[in-house]
Amino acid sequence: MNTCSGGGLVAEERRHPTANAANAPSRIAVSGHRGLPSETAMLVEAAIRKTLAEHGPEVRGVSCLADGADQIFARAVIDLGGTLEAVVCSERYREELPAGARDEYDSLMRAAAKVHRLGYAQSTCESHMEGSRLMLDLAEELCAVWDGEPARGYGGTADVVAEARERGIRVHVIWPEGARRE
Repeated sequence: MNTCSGGGLVAEERRHPTANAANAPSRIAVSGHRGLPSETAMLVEAAIRKTLAEHGPEVRGVSCLADGADQIFARAVIDLGGTLEAVVCSERYREELPAGARDEYDSLMRAAAKVHRLGYAQSTCESHMEGSRLMLDLAEELCAVWDGEPARGYGGTADVVAEARERGIRVHVIWPEGARRE
């Protein structure tokens, strides 16, 4: 098992026009499935955009930027003119993403108004769950791209939804008709 290298949290803030708005709207975190088939990704994207549009153009999103639902959500936040905060679960997080997801990850990291970094060296189930807990600490709502099934491993979407509900955080479950997982 990999261990935490050091501890603590480092946040770096970047100045973007929407990052310092007075009376900022609530933050929405995201948790969701990875490796979505392209048809499902399109369905999920439409549903996420609809949910975020209900919050208006000043939406504030918090994401770990994993492939799949996290990146779809983060891109929608940016496209709608909102503010993105990124949570980086470990020093090697980017390298552990599928190669095809790294360019979008880099683009979203550049667009993030604030980046929160955990002190884990390796990308593990534990570091991912801690990243999700941090997102929940920062957010008032959770957008969960979730099929309603149990987590396939510790720190999966079902675990994050359970944690959010235990905390009394409003959860928007998104799983459009016709969606499926690989």
